[in-house]
Amino acid sequence: MVPQDLLYTESHEWVKVEDGTVRVGVTDYAQKKLGDVVYVELPEVGKKVKMGDVIVTVESVKAAESVYAPISGEVTEVNQELVSAPGTINQDPYGKGWLVVLKVEDRGELDKLLDSTAYRKLIGE
Repeated sequence: MVPQDLLYTESHEWVKVEDGTVRVGVTDYAQKKLGDVVYVELPEVGKKVKMGDVIVTVESVKAAESVYAPISGEVTEVNQELVSAPGTINQDPYGKGWLVVLKVEDRGELDKLLDSTAYRKLIGE
């Protein structure tokens, strides 16, 4: 399932454009590849990131994977619930399993992201 109202990266992050911010998570495809998520390392609120920077580390029973900033901006919110319930990423990757909210620095970077059709093609759906 690839929601049509989101944007995507080639490294399997999803982006929901909100009012001056973007909410970021990992796609259903990515969480299935990871397996059961057991730990999430979140950034500090206020951290400034550039597009492509590592912003979150997700550890599963299989591996540890980096989650990359889909755009440049400042972390304005992190999903603290994942600290005690990291498996939420597996159960609801597009809802309660979101990772961070970024304040958009350059709206033009959003144009570099994939729409749902391009992302489905990338993952072979």
